[in-house]
Amino acid sequence: MTPFQNYQPLLELTRGPIGESLHFGALAVVDANGKLLASQGNPDTVTFLRSSAKPFQTLPLIENQAHTHWKLTEQEIAITCASHAGTAAHTATVASIQAKIHASEADLLCGTHPPMDNDTRLVLTRSGQNPTANQHNCSGKHTGMLAQARFLDLPISDYLNPEHAIQKQILQAFSEMCGMDPAEVILGTDGCSAPNFAIPLRNAALGFARLCDPRDLSPKRAQACKIITNAMTHYPMMISGPGRFDTRLMEVTGGKIVVKGGAEGFLAMGIMAGVLQPDSPGIGITLKIADGDLKSRARPAVALEILRQIGAISPDELAELSTFGPSFNLYNWRKIHIGSARPVFTLS
Repeated sequence: MTPFQNYQPLLELTRGPIGESLHFGALAVVDANGKLLASQGNPDTVTFLRSSAKPFQTLPLIENQAHTHWKLTEQEIAITCASHAGTAAHTATVASIQAKIHASEADLLCGTHPPMDNDTRLVLTRSGQNPTANQHNCSGKHTGMLAQARFLDLPISDYLNPEHAIQKQILQAFSEMCGMDPAEVILGTDGCSAPNFAIPLRNAALGFARLCDPRDLSPKRAQACKIITNAMTHYPMMISGPGRFDTRLMEVTGGKIVVKGGAEGFLAMGIMAGVLQPDSPGIGITLKIADGDLKSRARPAVALEILRQIGAISPDELAELSTFGPSFNLYNWRKIHIGSARPVFTLS
Protein backbone atom coordinates (compact mmCIF):
# COMPACT_ATOMS: atom_id res chain seq x y z
CA MET A 1 0.00 0.00 0.00
CA THR A 2 1.33 3.45 -0.91
CA PRO A 3 0.95 6.18 1.73
CA PHE A 4 -1.80 7.94 -0.21
CA GLN A 5 -3.96 4.81 -0.23
CA ASN A 6 -4.46 5.51 3.47
CA TYR A 7 -6.69 8.48 2.64
CA GLN A 8 -10.38 8.85 1.77
CA PRO A 9 -12.49 11.83 0.60
CA LEU A 10 -13.26 14.32 3.38
CA LEU A 11 -14.20 17.68 1.83
CA GLU A 12 -15.64 18.43 -1.63
CA LEU A 13 -15.49 21.80 -3.36
CA THR A 14 -18.05 22.59 -6.04
CA ARG A 15 -18.25 25.14 -8.84
CA GLY A 16 -21.71 25.68 -10.24
CA PRO A 17 -23.59 22.38 -10.27
CA ILE A 18 -20.64 19.97 -10.15
CA GLY A 19 -17.77 18.97 -7.91
CA GLU A 20 -14.48 20.61 -8.86
CA SER A 21 -11.94 19.39 -6.31
CA LEU A 22 -11.66 17.05 -3.37
CA HIS A 23 -9.56 17.03 -0.23
CA PHE A 24 -8.56 13.51 0.86
CA GLY A 25 -7.41 12.65 4.36
CA ALA A 26 -7.46 10.30 7.31
CA LEU A 27 -8.55 10.73 10.91
CA ALA A 28 -8.81 8.91 14.21
CA VAL A 29 -11.04 9.40 17.27
CA VAL A 30 -9.68 7.67 20.38
CA ASP A 31 -10.65 7.78 24.05
CA ALA A 32 -8.28 8.05 27.00
CA ASN A 33 -8.50 4.28 27.51
CA GLY A 34 -7.02 3.72 24.05
CA LYS A 35 -10.26 2.62 22.36
CA LEU A 36 -10.65 3.63 18.72
CA LEU A 37 -14.12 5.17 18.61
CA ALA A 38 -14.27 6.28 15.00
CA SER A 39 -12.11 6.78 11.94
CA GLN A 40 -12.01 7.68 8.29
CA GLY A 41 -9.25 6.43 6.07
CA ASN A 42 -6.53 4.46 7.83
CA PRO A 43 -6.23 5.42 11.52
CA ASP A 44 -2.74 3.87 11.54
CA THR A 45 -1.46 6.36 8.96
CA VAL A 46 1.99 7.49 10.13
CA THR A 47 2.49 11.21 9.73
CA PHE A 48 4.26 14.14 11.41
CA LEU A 49 2.35 16.10 14.03
CA ARG A 50 4.30 19.25 13.23
CA SER A 51 3.12 22.04 15.56
CA SER A 52 0.35 19.89 17.01
CA ALA A 53 3.12 18.33 19.13
CA LYS A 54 3.75 21.59 21.02
CA PRO A 55 1.70 20.83 24.16
CA PHE A 56 3.78 17.67 24.61
CA GLN A 57 7.01 19.59 24.03
CA THR A 58 6.04 21.84 26.96
CA LEU A 59 5.27 18.87 29.24
CA PRO A 60 8.81 18.41 30.72
CA LEU A 61 9.01 22.13 31.47
CA ILE A 62 5.95 21.77 33.71
CA GLU A 63 6.74 18.33 35.14
CA ASN A 64 10.18 19.51 36.27
CA GLN A 65 8.62 22.55 37.97
CA ALA A 66 10.71 24.91 35.85
CA HIS A 67 7.59 27.02 35.30
CA THR A 68 7.32 27.52 39.08
CA HIS A 69 11.00 28.36 39.42
CA TRP A 70 10.73 31.02 36.70
CA LYS A 71 7.32 32.22 37.95
CA LEU A 72 5.71 31.73 34.57
CA THR A 73 2.12 32.92 34.25
CA GLU A 74 -0.65 30.92 32.58
CA GLN A 75 -0.38 33.26 29.62
CA GLU A 76 3.35 32.54 29.34
CA ILE A 77 2.78 28.79 29.60
CA ALA A 78 0.19 29.07 26.82
CA ILE A 79 2.65 30.79 24.46
CA THR A 80 5.08 27.87 24.84
CA CYS A 81 2.37 25.66 23.28
CA ALA A 82 1.56 28.15 20.53
CA SER A 83 1.83 28.74 16.82
CA HIS A 84 1.23 32.40 17.41
CA ALA A 85 0.59 35.13 14.85
CA GLY A 86 3.43 37.45 15.86
CA THR A 87 1.29 40.26 17.25
CA ALA A 88 2.65 42.74 19.78
CA ALA A 89 0.89 40.81 22.56
CA HIS A 90 2.52 37.56 21.43
CA THR A 91 6.04 38.94 21.17
CA ALA A 92 5.72 40.76 24.49
CA THR A 93 4.75 37.52 26.20
CA VAL A 94 7.70 35.67 24.66
CA ALA A 95 10.07 38.48 25.63
CA SER A 96 8.70 38.39 29.20
CA ILE A 97 9.74 34.75 29.55
CA GLN A 98 13.16 35.49 28.10
CA ALA A 99 13.73 38.24 30.65
CA LYS A 100 12.82 35.89 33.50
CA ILE A 101 15.17 33.11 32.35
CA HIS A 102 18.10 35.43 31.54
CA ALA A 103 17.97 34.70 27.82
CA SER A 104 17.26 36.84 24.78
CA GLU A 105 15.80 36.73 21.30
CA ALA A 106 19.35 36.19 20.01
CA ASP A 107 19.40 32.76 21.70
CA LEU A 108 16.52 31.45 19.58
CA LEU A 109 17.37 28.96 16.84
CA CYS A 110 14.00 29.08 15.08
CA GLY A 111 14.91 31.55 12.34
CA THR A 112 12.53 34.25 11.11
CA HIS A 113 9.51 34.61 8.86
CA PRO A 114 6.92 37.36 8.29
CA PRO A 115 4.31 37.52 11.07
CA MET A 116 1.15 35.55 10.37
CA ASP A 117 -1.01 38.41 11.61
CA ASN A 118 -1.95 40.55 8.61
CA ASP A 119 -1.97 43.88 10.47
CA THR A 120 1.41 43.23 12.08
CA ARG A 121 2.91 42.15 8.76
CA LEU A 122 1.56 45.28 7.05
CA VAL A 123 3.10 47.54 9.70
CA LEU A 124 6.49 45.88 9.19
CA THR A 125 6.28 46.20 5.42
CA ARG A 126 5.30 49.86 5.52
CA SER A 127 8.04 50.73 7.98
CA GLY A 128 10.71 48.79 6.08
CA GLN A 129 11.48 46.62 9.09
CA ASN A 130 12.49 42.97 8.95
CA PRO A 131 10.70 40.32 11.02
CA THR A 132 12.45 39.19 14.19
CA ALA A 133 12.86 35.77 15.80
CA ASN A 134 10.28 36.57 18.49
CA GLN A 135 7.70 37.06 15.73
CA HIS A 136 8.30 33.52 14.50
CA ASN A 137 5.23 31.42 15.27
CA CYS A 138 7.37 28.90 17.19
CA SER A 139 9.29 31.41 19.33
CA GLY A 140 7.23 30.52 22.40
CA LYS A 141 8.06 26.84 22.09
CA HIS A 142 11.74 27.61 21.64
CA THR A 143 11.74 29.97 24.61
CA GLY A 144 10.14 27.21 26.68
CA MET A 145 12.98 24.90 25.70
CA LEU A 146 15.48 27.57 26.74
CA ALA A 147 13.68 27.95 30.07
CA GLN A 148 14.00 24.23 30.68
CA ALA A 149 17.69 24.24 29.76
CA ARG A 150 18.41 27.23 32.00
CA PHE A 151 16.55 25.58 34.87
CA LEU A 152 18.65 22.42 34.56
CA ASP A 153 21.86 24.42 33.99
CA LEU A 154 22.35 22.86 30.56
CA PRO A 155 23.96 24.45 27.47
CA ILE A 156 21.61 26.51 25.34
CA SER A 157 23.75 26.89 22.22
CA ASP A 158 22.57 23.52 20.83
CA TYR A 159 19.22 23.06 22.60
CA LEU A 160 17.69 21.72 19.36
CA ASN A 161 20.18 18.86 19.02
CA PRO A 162 18.18 15.60 19.24
CA GLU A 163 20.91 14.34 21.61
CA HIS A 164 20.48 17.32 23.94
CA ALA A 165 19.00 16.31 27.31
CA ILE A 166 16.02 18.63 26.77
CA GLN A 167 15.08 16.97 23.49
CA LYS A 168 15.50 13.50 24.99
CA GLN A 169 13.13 14.43 27.83
CA ILE A 170 10.61 15.76 25.34
CA LEU A 171 10.77 12.61 23.21
CA GLN A 172 10.34 10.41 26.28
CA ALA A 173 7.32 12.34 27.54
CA PHE A 174 5.74 12.48 24.08
CA SER A 175 6.23 8.74 23.54
CA GLU A 176 4.73 7.84 26.91
CA MET A 177 1.68 10.04 26.35
CA CYS A 178 1.06 8.42 22.96
CA GLY A 179 1.59 4.84 24.15
CA MET A 180 4.79 4.19 22.23
CA ASP A 181 8.43 3.40 22.79
CA PRO A 182 10.75 6.31 21.88
CA ALA A 183 12.52 4.05 19.39
CA GLU A 184 9.23 3.67 17.46
CA VAL A 185 8.87 7.40 16.88
CA ILE A 186 10.15 8.62 13.51
CA LEU A 187 12.13 11.83 13.90
CA GLY A 188 12.27 14.67 11.41
CA THR A 189 13.26 18.34 11.46
CA ASP A 190 10.44 20.86 11.76
CA GLY A 191 10.20 24.16 9.90
CA CYS A 192 11.58 25.89 13.00
CA SER A 193 14.53 23.41 13.08
CA ALA A 194 13.32 21.60 16.23
CA PRO A 195 12.95 17.81 16.23
CA ASN A 196 9.47 16.67 15.22
CA PHE A 197 7.65 13.37 15.49
CA ALA A 198 5.81 11.04 13.10
CA ILE A 199 3.54 8.39 14.63
CA PRO A 200 0.21 6.72 13.76
CA LEU A 201 -2.85 8.97 13.92
CA ARG A 202 -4.46 6.75 16.54
CA ASN A 203 -1.44 7.10 18.88
CA ALA A 204 -1.39 10.87 18.47
CA ALA A 205 -5.11 10.94 19.26
CA LEU A 206 -4.45 8.86 22.38
CA GLY A 207 -1.91 11.46 23.48
CA PHE A 208 -4.47 14.26 23.18
CA ALA A 209 -7.11 12.16 24.96
CA ARG A 210 -4.73 11.63 27.89
CA LEU A 211 -3.75 15.30 27.85
CA CYS A 212 -7.42 16.16 28.44
CA ASP A 213 -8.16 13.24 30.76
CA PRO A 214 -4.98 12.35 32.68
CA ARG A 215 -6.71 10.49 35.53
CA ASP A 216 -4.72 7.28 34.91
CA LEU A 217 -1.35 9.03 34.67
CA SER A 218 1.08 9.64 37.53
CA PRO A 219 0.05 12.52 39.84
CA LYS A 220 2.96 14.67 38.62
CA ARG A 221 2.13 14.15 34.95
CA ALA A 222 -1.60 14.52 35.50
CA GLN A 223 -1.05 17.87 37.19
CA ALA A 224 1.23 18.99 34.36
CA CYS A 225 -1.42 18.07 31.78
CA LYS A 226 -4.04 20.08 33.66
CA ILE A 227 -1.74 23.09 33.86
CA ILE A 228 -1.14 22.95 30.10
CA THR A 229 -4.78 22.50 29.08
CA ASN A 230 -5.90 25.21 31.52
CA ALA A 231 -3.35 27.63 30.08
CA MET A 232 -4.40 26.85 26.50
CA THR A 233 -8.13 27.20 27.14
CA HIS A 234 -7.83 30.24 29.43
CA TYR A 235 -5.61 32.08 26.93
CA PRO A 236 -6.64 30.83 23.47
CA MET A 237 -5.51 34.11 21.88
CA MET A 238 -1.94 33.13 22.77
CA ILE A 239 -2.21 29.77 20.98
CA SER A 240 -2.92 31.15 17.51
CA GLY A 241 -4.23 34.68 17.08
CA PRO A 242 -7.14 36.96 16.20
CA GLY A 243 -9.73 35.25 14.03
CA ARG A 244 -7.72 32.06 13.56
CA PHE A 245 -9.37 28.65 13.94
CA ASP A 246 -7.53 27.28 16.98
CA THR A 247 -8.21 30.45 18.94
CA ARG A 248 -11.83 30.79 17.87
CA LEU A 249 -12.74 27.15 18.57
CA MET A 250 -11.37 27.35 22.10
CA GLU A 251 -12.99 30.75 22.69
CA VAL A 252 -16.41 29.57 21.53
CA THR A 253 -16.38 26.20 23.32
CA GLY A 254 -15.31 27.69 26.64
CA GLY A 255 -12.74 25.22 27.90
CA LYS A 256 -14.24 21.90 26.85
CA ILE A 257 -12.05 21.46 23.76
CA VAL A 258 -8.29 21.89 23.26
CA VAL A 259 -7.12 22.30 19.66
CA LYS A 260 -3.68 22.63 18.11
CA GLY A 261 -3.09 22.73 14.39
CA GLY A 262 0.09 21.82 12.59
CA ALA A 263 1.62 22.43 9.18
CA GLU A 264 1.01 20.26 6.09
CA GLY A 265 -2.59 19.47 6.91
CA PHE A 266 -2.34 18.13 10.47
CA LEU A 267 -4.73 19.07 13.27
CA ALA A 268 -5.35 17.62 16.73
CA MET A 269 -8.10 18.16 19.27
CA GLY A 270 -8.76 16.95 22.79
CA ILE A 271 -12.21 16.82 24.38
CA MET A 272 -12.31 17.05 28.14
CA ALA A 273 -13.64 14.20 30.26
CA GLY A 274 -17.38 14.46 30.90
CA VAL A 275 -18.19 16.60 27.86
CA LEU A 276 -20.11 13.99 25.87
CA GLN A 277 -21.71 12.41 28.94
CA PRO A 278 -21.25 12.95 32.69
CA ASP A 279 -18.92 9.94 32.96
CA SER A 280 -17.39 9.94 29.48
CA PRO A 281 -13.59 9.73 29.20
CA GLY A 282 -11.50 12.34 27.45
CA ILE A 283 -11.31 11.99 23.70
CA GLY A 284 -8.50 12.72 21.27
CA ILE A 285 -9.02 13.50 17.59
CA THR A 286 -6.31 13.73 14.96
CA LEU A 287 -6.66 14.38 11.26
CA LYS A 288 -4.34 14.70 8.30
CA ILE A 289 -5.29 16.32 4.99
CA ALA A 290 -3.26 14.52 2.34
CA ASP A 291 -2.54 17.52 0.10
CA GLY A 292 -1.19 19.63 2.98
CA ASP A 293 -4.20 22.01 3.05
CA LEU A 294 -2.09 25.03 2.11
CA LYS A 295 -5.10 27.38 2.17
CA SER A 296 -6.14 26.07 5.62
CA ARG A 297 -9.74 25.60 4.55
CA ALA A 298 -10.09 21.82 4.88
CA ARG A 299 -8.89 21.25 8.44
CA PRO A 300 -11.34 23.58 10.19
CA ALA A 301 -14.30 22.31 8.16
CA VAL A 302 -13.41 18.65 8.73
CA ALA A 303 -12.69 19.26 12.43
CA LEU A 304 -16.08 20.89 12.96
CA GLU A 305 -17.83 18.07 11.11
CA ILE A 306 -16.13 15.50 13.34
CA LEU A 307 -17.21 17.41 16.44
CA ARG A 308 -20.76 17.67 15.06
CA GLN A 309 -20.99 13.97 14.26
CA ILE A 310 -19.80 12.85 17.71
CA GLY A 311 -21.98 15.39 19.50
CA ALA A 312 -19.16 17.43 21.04
CA ILE A 313 -20.33 20.83 19.79
CA SER A 314 -23.71 22.54 20.04
CA PRO A 315 -25.72 24.12 17.19
CA ASP A 316 -25.14 27.56 18.73
CA GLU A 317 -21.38 26.97 18.85
CA LEU A 318 -21.39 25.78 15.24
CA ALA A 319 -23.28 28.90 14.24
CA GLU A 320 -20.59 31.09 15.82
CA LEU A 321 -17.94 29.20 13.85
CA SER A 322 -19.87 28.98 10.58
CA THR A 323 -17.25 30.90 8.57
CA PHE A 324 -14.95 27.89 9.08
CA GLY A 325 -17.53 25.22 8.20
CA PRO A 326 -18.49 22.43 8.29
CA SER A 327 -19.98 23.72 5.00
CA PHE A 328 -19.25 27.14 3.57
CA ASN A 329 -19.78 29.14 0.40
CA LEU A 330 -17.05 29.96 -2.08
CA TYR A 331 -16.74 33.37 -3.73
CA ASN A 332 -14.56 34.78 -6.49
CA TRP A 333 -12.53 38.00 -6.36
CA ARG A 334 -15.66 40.04 -7.16
CA LYS A 335 -17.47 38.41 -4.23
CA ILE A 336 -19.76 36.49 -6.58
CA HIS A 337 -20.98 33.18 -5.13
CA ILE A 338 -19.52 30.47 -7.35
CA GLY A 339 -19.77 27.25 -5.34
CA SER A 340 -19.47 25.67 -1.92
CA ALA A 341 -17.45 23.32 0.24
CA ARG A 342 -19.03 20.47 2.15
CA PRO A 343 -17.90 17.40 4.13
CA VAL A 344 -18.39 14.09 2.31
CA PHE A 345 -17.72 11.56 5.07
CA THR A 346 -19.60 9.71 7.75
CA LEU A 347 -17.49 8.48 10.64
CA SER A 348 -17.11 4.72 10.79
